[in-house]
Amino acid sequence: MSTSRHGPMFDGRARTAANAYVNRLERDLADTGRTILLEELDRVLKTQTPYYATRIKVEGGNTITDSRVIYGPWLAGIGSRNYPVTKFKGYDHWYVTRDRLNARKQGIGERLLRRYTGRM
Repeated sequence: MSTSRHGPMFDGRARTAANAYVNRLERDLADTGRTILLEELDRVLKTQTPYYATRIKVEGGNTITDSRVIYGPWLAGIGSRNYPVTKFKGYDHWYVTRDRLNARKQGIGERLLRRYTGRM
């Protein structure tokens, strides 16, 4: 009895497809997280100036950042000038974003995986 070694598992196509899937999943999750974060900012900020929202970006394909805006930690409630120094305790937009993204990530990953399994 003999076996043959050909196909996606043996010629590297499966590994390439798996790596492409992971890269795309990271990008999609970061983009979805950015969208959620902007929605949360709309929810918590009564008077919104566009500066902070325009600084929210996806860097490196998988990291959401506010581009180190000087008052970002204060808005999030983790700055040195928050409570008890002032009455303002900050908003929960980063925490809510994390929780909403965690709730959606499995569905996002499964839908995306369906596109890549045919290549493996």
